[in-house]
Amino acid sequence: MDLFERIHAHVNRSSRLSDADLEIMDGLLEKRMIKRKTMLLQEGEVCHFEAFVNQGCIRSYYLDENGFEVTLQFAIEDWWVSDIASFHEQKPSHMFIEALEDCELLVLNPATKESLLQQLPSLERYFRLMVQRNLSSLQSRLFKTIATSAQDKYLDFLEKYPTIPQRVPQHYIASYLGISPEFLSKIRTRMARKSI
Repeated sequence: MDLFERIHAHVNRSSRLSDADLEIMDGLLEKRMIKRKTMLLQEGEVCHFEAFVNQGCIRSYYLDENGFEVTLQFAIEDWWVSDIASFHEQKPSHMFIEALEDCELLVLNPATKESLLQQLPSLERYFRLMVQRNLSSLQSRLFKTIATSAQDKYLDFLEKYPTIPQRVPQHYIASYLGISPEFLSKIRTRMARKSI
């Protein structure tokens, strides 16, 4: 697969760009190869990247008041990862971003993103739609956290992200769902019994 094939397809779902436009975009994206377990961002650092995941899996998380990791997001192929508030406001982050697999990323920094949007104003729509989808997903997740059983949250997670359980440790999924790894294990056991 061509280095930019994924991102071209992703962008062209909402913003049709000419070959010349795509060439401008490609010239501003920085390719980064990241090794598994690399920390892309630590709490207290300013986030200087928005990264499109070409290949690999990344996790965003924060530490709660007891020092436990709370998973906020998994980012796999065709997803963007960043701390949006830290990136846009250039303020210290409250989160950590870690590569769970070897990753190939296409990265924008604040200057290259600004240049991209100045040269290709049509991409404003692409990024706006992406933020809207993320906000909608976040609101849905918040509602499910408050109003849905742990098993239903897990079933919803499996439906939305079917490949992630094969790629990340179970305790990260439990952290994302807001339950203990032991409770998730009980849910999985109960579900396996029902499917027999």
